[in-house]
Amino acid sequence: MDVLYFAWVRERIGIPKETLTTEAKTVKDLVEELKLREERYAVAFSDLSALRVAVDQELTDFDAALDGVREVAFFPPMTGG
Repeated sequence: MDVLYFAWVRERIGIPKETLTTEAKTVKDLVEELKLREERYAVAFSDLSALRVAVDQELTDFDAALDGVREVAFFPPMTGG
């Protein structure tokens, strides 16, 4: 699956996108796997309340299932104006 990082999430992790294989069942499980990879991921995902997630380009929550998912994107909350 492709994992995309936007705004300060991308800055903290240092890459905009990566393709990975995971055994994670939910987005939350994926985040836990990523946090264990390196310190930069742990820092980026240290406060999930400061993040939003989209699965296959649909906004969702961190309990969303990953079965059959092609893309997960992480980004900070957006404000309109």
